[in-house]
Order: sequence, then C-alpha cells, then structure tokens
Amino acid sequence: MSEELFRMEGISKSFPGVKALDNVSLSVNKGEVHGLVGENGAGKSTLMKIMTGVYQADKGDIYIENEKVVIDSVAKAHEYGISIIFQELTLCRHLTVADNIFIGRPPVKGVFISDKQMHREAKKILDNLGININTHTMVSTLSVAQQQMVEIAKAISYNSRILVLDEPTATLTEREIEQLFVIIRNLQKKGVGMVYISHRMDELKQICERATVIRDGQYIGTRSLSDITLDELVNMIVGRSLEDKFPKYERKIGDVALEVRNLHRGNKVNVDHLKVHKGEILGISGLVGAGRTEIMRCIFGADKADSMELTMDGVPVTINSVAQAIKHGLAYATEDRKYDGLALDLDIEYNTNMAHLHELSRFGFINDKEGAKNAEKYRRLMNTKTPTLRKPAGQLSGGNQQKIVLSKWMCNDIKVLIVDEPTRGIDVGAKFEIYQIFNKLSDSGVAIIMISSELPEVLGMSDRVLVIHEGSINGELDAKKTSQEEILYLAAGYNKLEGKPAPTIS
Repeated sequence: MSEELFRMEGISKSFPGVKALDNVSLSVNKGEVHGLVGENGAGKSTLMKIMTGVYQADKGDIYIENEKVVIDSVAKAHEYGISIIFQELTLCRHLTVADNIFIGRPPVKGVFISDKQMHREAKKILDNLGININTHTMVSTLSVAQQQMVEIAKAISYNSRILVLDEPTATLTEREIEQLFVIIRNLQKKGVGMVYISHRMDELKQICERATVIRDGQYIGTRSLSDITLDELVNMIVGRSLEDKFPKYERKIGDVALEVRNLHRGNKVNVDHLKVHKGEILGISGLVGAGRTEIMRCIFGADKADSMELTMDGVPVTINSVAQAIKHGLAYATEDRKYDGLALDLDIEYNTNMAHLHELSRFGFINDKEGAKNAEKYRRLMNTKTPTLRKPAGQLSGGNQQKIVLSKWMCNDIKVLIVDEPTRGIDVGAKFEIYQIFNKLSDSGVAIIMISSELPEVLGMSDRVLVIHEGSINGELDAKKTSQEEILYLAAGYNKLEGKPAPTIS
C-alpha cells in the first residue's frame, strides 16, 4: 500500500453570504500525483488556500504523515514543506533565475549576499530536476514553460514535500507539456506528493493516479482514474450527463458579414483573403505563434496593418483603431481576459457596461440606474454566478469572468465577434454554456471568428476552419469533413495531404 503523506478531513469554510466548502476531504500519498477537479467556483482554490496557509478553515483537520498540524500562515506551510504554483506565475521578470529561486532568502556570507553560493545552489536544484536553464538568465527572456520550471525549482528550494500545481499546462504547447510531465515524474521518484488541478480530462488520465471531485463546495468522491471513464468523471464534476461536449445545432448561414483582402503587417501577417458569413462560426487554428492573434488584432484595429481592405455587409469600411472597429460592429474577446479583457479590481456592473458607456451617458454623466439594469439583464441572460453585481470581477471563477467579457460586447449591436481561446481555463460545464451562447449569437445573425488551440473545440463548434502557418492561411477546411490530423498537417506548414492538394472551400 502507498504511504499517506498528507490529509485534509472535514474541511469547511464560509465567507459572508457564501459557504465555500462544506465537509471536504482530500488525501495525497508519497510520490502520488493526485487530481483535484471541479467546475470553476466549486471550491478548489479555497481548499488549496487553506492547505497553503492563505486561509484558515472554520472546521476540519490537517494531517502530515498522520500527525495533526495547524497551518495558519504561508510561512508555516513552507515549514511543513507545502508549496503552490499558481496558474498566473509570480516571478520577478527583471531578476535572474537564481534571484527568483531564492527571492527574499538569499544565502549570505556575513552581512553580504553570497551571489556565487546562490547560483551554485540554484544550479544544483535545477540539475536535480533535470531542468537545463542558466541561473544567470533574466526571467523576462524565458518562455512561459521555462518560467513555470523556475517556479517549480523555487518551490523545491523550500524543501517541499507537497506541491500544488494549479492549471500548469494552460498556456503550454504539447512539447512543453511533455517536458513538464518529465519533471513531475522526477519529483514523484523523490517521493514528492502533488495536487494537480486541471480542467483537461485527458491530461488527468495521463499524469494522475487518483482524482478527487468537489462540486458546489462539497466532496463528491475520490476515484482511481484507471477505474473510471472520462464521461463518468465529467458526470461527477457537473452533476449531470453531458450527452455531447458540444451542443448540437443547425446554423442558418447568411450573406458575407466581413471580408478582408490584402492584409499585411511586416513579415508576421500575410493574408490575401478571409471572409466570415452572418450566423457562421469560423474556426481559426494553427500552432502557437503562427500569427492567429496577430491577424485578428489587425482586423480589430488594435495593431496597425501595412495594408488591409475591409468590407462589411458588402460596404467598404476603414478600421485604423479599436474605437472605429467598435463603431462598425466588431467585438474582440481577447485571449488573456485578466490582462486586457476585464478591470479585475472593478465590479461586475462596471465591467459589463464598460464598452457600452456611451449608450448609458447623457451630457457626460452615466445613468447609474440604467447601468445597473443592463448589468442585471446580462447576469440573468448569461447565468453568471455571483451574489451581487458589486463583486470585483477578479474574485469570480474563470467561466464567470468569460461570461462578463462576452456580456460587455453583447451590450452593443455587434455584427462580428472575435473570440480568442474562449474556453481556456474554464471547466467542462461552463464550456458547454459558452458554446450555447455562441449558438444563440449565431442564430441572431452574428458572425463569430473563434481562435482556439483545442482541436476538438475547433471541429465541434466551427462551420469552416482556416489553418494559419507563419502568418498566412495554409488551408481552408469544412469542419464537418476534416479531421484533427488534417488540421495539424496544414498547421505544420505542409500544403498536401496523402498526395492531394489541401482542400479549398468556396
């Protein structure tokens, strides 16, 4: 039998007006990667904050190697060898790798920091983890995957025996995920127990032995992943059976809503022709860094193109700024909703109305009553889960934040909606709701351009797929007749499949 390393029993936690956790339990064995799953807002983050000393539980006990402990601060958690790596990395980009690993506690010689010793110890930690990064490198020059590896090294520098990984692969490529899994398996061999939070079901099966499910703050169960199907796991997470990951829908595709010709920007964007129809979902696929986002930023006026010819509803238009794009009925839900999609410190009402303030203002003053009514309308329409519209957007789950981003644009009379990685970091239940929203928008005649790195999502939701390679369209596919393999073939830069030219759809 595996030796238990860590256990939380009967954990409960309440906040004003909300019971976040109710009698939740979790255990991790030595050398185990234990999945923690649940919809956004289920209570995973609260449980992990109690585990790492950020919050204290109202009820319940914590045991390390069967000894009851009290974790009342982050420092105390570090003393017990517990560390967490958040989805949003917390490194100081202007410092070196070694500086970040030992930040706040560098080795000293007398009254001076021993830079030489710090780099030597940092290199030893990296070498033990199998991470090949120079300790003198500035963090700002590292890729996201490399920064995440530095975060792991920093956690291990606390002599961590228990490590929490929160959505560690959300922004990584397939190759980077493989590298991360190698490091995780090295930690397993050293007996480190890990809690692995992820919405990617296939990934859980690949790296975890067991998974614990919580729903609406309650413990649903712990199952061995070798004894449960993905559909059964999804059923535990959402409390219902999802017959299909993507809602079945017959779209009524109309005339061309937006047409783009001769779009060029330096050597990063070279698109001869792109169009999307009313009521259509146009999928945009390609490898990370292929230029998908760059193309859409030019169309939306966020980046200035060297050349671009646009027509909307058959009428030529000029878009040189975001303001002009909005005026012509374009909307853009960006990839990083926390950085450039929402004002996280401001409340839900403001965030919902921020792109609609001109309609709520008269003589330079905002009509607060109309603003509150509008925000409440979209809270109900989108089924956004919040006790009050005055809650800061940053305190909501990822799925609810994305609903607010969409609400912000739906307030306007939009004709074309561009969505960039619309379901990244969102649980399976919230994904289904987002897809239903897209279908309703398409039914009203809105054209949707959807950038996504998830191929099942591209195939499941799109009518057509454009595959981008090095800033250009390398293929146009019928989503109902193509495959993931065909998309990947085109994304890699090839223009033939099985000896045939890449298909083009008129």
